[in-house]
Amino acid sequence: KTMKFALAFSALAAVASAVTTVPLKKRDNDEFVASVRAVNQALLGKLQDSGDIKIEDYQNAQYFGEMTVGTPAQSFEVIFDTGSSNLWVPAKDCSNCGGSIIGRKNKYDRTKSSTYVVDDAPFAIQYGSGPVSGNWSVDTANMAGLDIEAQRFAEVKDASGLGVAYKAGHFDGILGLAFDSISIDKTPTPFKNLIDQGKVDKGVFAFYLGDEADGELTIGGWDESKYTGDLTWVPLSSATYWEIALDDVSVGGTSYASSTSAIVDSGTSLLTGPTKIVKSLAESVGAKRNVAGEYTVDCDASLPDLTFTIAGEAYTLTGDEYVIKSGTTCLFAMMGLDVPRPNGPLWILGDVFMRKFYTVFDYENEQVAFATAA
Repeated sequence: KTMKFALAFSALAAVASAVTTVPLKKRDNDEFVASVRAVNQALLGKLQDSGDIKIEDYQNAQYFGEMTVGTPAQSFEVIFDTGSSNLWVPAKDCSNCGGSIIGRKNKYDRTKSSTYVVDDAPFAIQYGSGPVSGNWSVDTANMAGLDIEAQRFAEVKDASGLGVAYKAGHFDGILGLAFDSISIDKTPTPFKNLIDQGKVDKGVFAFYLGDEADGELTIGGWDESKYTGDLTWVPLSSATYWEIALDDVSVGGTSYASSTSAIVDSGTSLLTGPTKIVKSLAESVGAKRNVAGEYTVDCDASLPDLTFTIAGEAYTLTGDEYVIKSGTTCLFAMMGLDVPRPNGPLWILGDVFMRKFYTVFDYENEQVAFATAA
């Protein structure tokens, strides 16, 4: 499971038929490289009509955008995460939820919302870095101008388990975009509620992640101006995470993995794979592991192509595209992660992959599509 977030409700039927967007903000490379170790600690625990949202690129590593909860609306910056299925935001009385200045969080105050409904069942989620807990609540929410009635979400009261990754992060919470089947308590996800409430014409959303720039999440369809060529559709092998069959992983024409699985995860900054395979692959491109556990490469090195073959199609990243540069440090944007059975072993195609390839997520037909980003 991963961290994710929430929405709000309005009565304008005219909005329901529109494709809308959420702007996404992006964090810069220097900040990301400094925090990547803490961020990756949380990763393993995570695997246990229409609109646009501007997604901010937060250091070529962490993208977040705005949504609201409550009436009147209370705004939150959330990670729109296809690798988890719950919405959570920090509660007014949350402890270990950022500092008073650095890492300050927006917090939900139930007493200020006229549409708040009591739930208060306990909420708990275990991340690789530690536990996060709070209580369930119900309120209206809004994403990309689309209202959602009676969205069940978690008010987090203790976020200490997320450690530095959350305290220093530029996000308040998480909005999960995977399937209800992996949602805690099988709570309907915000996007599933948008579909069920007739707020989108198509049960589809799409990510454009800016490279050294902000991006966009489109709700209810996709944006043809954000990619070149045609979309190539790939069926899901499991409608839990956005899991697909992965034919092959190769570097410079040499295969390192075949006939395996991958999940397409907007909430993961890097690429990940089984530890032993990633070690061999990293060594093949001259990457060296440092004391913090990250792989770095010579910034002046000429690196071979990295190719993921999916449904017979080759998706290739050049050396520059799988390296994140920060000053004199060049981070090899892949880490070893051994996902236990029954979910694993698998690869994660995170933001590094999604920056190169515009990605469409079709909830109702259980498929994804890729095209080269414009």
